[in-house]
Amino acid sequence: MTTYRVCFCFRRRFQPASDEPPAGVKEVFQKYSEGGVMGAEQLQRFLVEVQGEAKATREAAQAVIDGMRELKHFNVFQKKGLSLDAFYRYLFGDDNTALLRSLGVHQDMRAPLSHYFIYTGHNSYLTGNQLSSECSDIPIIKALQRGVRAIELDIWPNSTKDDVEVRHGGTLTTPVELLKCLQSIKEHAFSVSPYPVIITLEDHLTPNLQAKVAEMITNTYGEMLFTAKSEFLEELPSPEALKMKILISTKPPKEYLESKTIKEEDQAVEKGTEDEAWGTEVPDLKGGIGAISKVDLVHSEHHHEEEDPDEGDKKPHQIVAPKYKHLIAIAAKKRKGELSDAFKVDPDKATRLSLSELVFEKAVISHGAEIIRFTRKNLLRIYPKGMRITSSNYNPLLGWMHGAQMVALNMQGYGRALWLVHGMFRANGGCGYVKKPDFLLDDVPDHFFDPKVALPVKKTLKVKVYVGDGWRFDFHHTHFDTYSPPDFYTRVGIGGVPADTVMRRTRAVEDNWTPVWDEEFEFPLTVPELALLRIEVHEYDMSEKDDFAGQTCLPVWELRPGIRCVPLCDRKGESLKSVKLLMHFEFL
Repeated sequence: MTTYRVCFCFRRRFQPASDEPPAGVKEVFQKYSEGGVMGAEQLQRFLVEVQGEAKATREAAQAVIDGMRELKHFNVFQKKGLSLDAFYRYLFGDDNTALLRSLGVHQDMRAPLSHYFIYTGHNSYLTGNQLSSECSDIPIIKALQRGVRAIELDIWPNSTKDDVEVRHGGTLTTPVELLKCLQSIKEHAFSVSPYPVIITLEDHLTPNLQAKVAEMITNTYGEMLFTAKSEFLEELPSPEALKMKILISTKPPKEYLESKTIKEEDQAVEKGTEDEAWGTEVPDLKGGIGAISKVDLVHSEHHHEEEDPDEGDKKPHQIVAPKYKHLIAIAAKKRKGELSDAFKVDPDKATRLSLSELVFEKAVISHGAEIIRFTRKNLLRIYPKGMRITSSNYNPLLGWMHGAQMVALNMQGYGRALWLVHGMFRANGGCGYVKKPDFLLDDVPDHFFDPKVALPVKKTLKVKVYVGDGWRFDFHHTHFDTYSPPDFYTRVGIGGVPADTVMRRTRAVEDNWTPVWDEEFEFPLTVPELALLRIEVHEYDMSEKDDFAGQTCLPVWELRPGIRCVPLCDRKGESLKSVKLLMHFEFL
């Protein structure tokens, strides 16, 4: 019994959490067992027919059974096969997760960089908010350890103008030495992925300090550094060709640049309020793509000088630092004139363009096809609007569905938008590069993917939520409710193109640490190639805001069918030690 103290003289007692398998699991076990035992032959049938593992062999099934011998002291193992309890433990085990951990990098990595979504961070050096937090190499290290492949550094002269530091200009953020950041990138760049790391520089330096940065970068990275033979590459290299390489991307310095402050103009464009932290739902794109008024669109076209993250405070009549210019592997272009001019493709140059989230949101309304054409050859980077002072984030799906490779988010924060990014980059072995769908790459004249157009359903994902467990091990018994066990419910849905985006929820199971929902949902998918399965668990609270109890996001195109274990994460995307759901996935 679990006891909760209500007051000095009154206690409430509840039944302990149950380890009994839910009815759905019992039915499956009964179908694939004989005399209460599932032998190798029966387990092989289960793996083939239910789990969709067509190549499963009798030997593989026997290996599963042999691997359960360690459970003999729980009295769940039988010599001839698996008992019901052993089968249940196998389903909840690490070898039966929704994504196959051993799959690794399996996509073709020999295409140009522009053919991949790239795990990209924004202001990667900040530990917290955009105005007053500390700058450090720690968030850079954490991002690289998560698989982020594009790191942004804002480089400024120090107070004595004789050295270079990293900080968020015009704010109260405390700086960190550039050299320290460069060295940390070198040490951790390839700790989880061998594929290239791109360092995007926001340069606010004089030519003499640019020369100093060139020396720092060259001495730090040596042979790891990839440099181009000319100012602009004709075609971007592939991730495979750039393995274990570090690339620098910024605008080439010019000898004559007008000195202009553009930050104020950017902030004039960026209207809106700051999002709440984790509790705010990801903005719905169903009405969002076409909902911006014509007035806003015209304002975007003509008041376009938003803060460019690659354009520092240049002085007129600068002398170019040639060594610094030579280090730039991917040259960024400065946007001039109308938006349509920015998306023109130069057959002889592969470049990178940066747009704020608001300018991009407006651009897709009238330039969607041009953006997709541009991103077949060139890189497009989107960055958060300046009003996101708490380091909140925007919906990354709008960028991905238009081919933008570098959808830059604040990695030091947390929330549903960032959970979508975690989900996308769990794909392809978590290497930080995910191949774009063919429809964003096909060079068919006058034929472009339009996410606003409702397409026929390609497949339907059927999801059954059986049961959840693990909270009783990871949390104190009064964490969710002071006077009783928690009342958990699950939210499950799809993040994707507007036609596919939906969220559903189970009922709340009252006073139970191991809730059995046994509820099923169907999700018709028109573009499964961009669909992410969103899963959240909350604890219902009648009088206050519901408590968060775990989340994860999974790429639909890599889901394994069958009854699978789904480990959950905390708000920041870190894995919870014990919390898991048991779910059934089926594609129709």
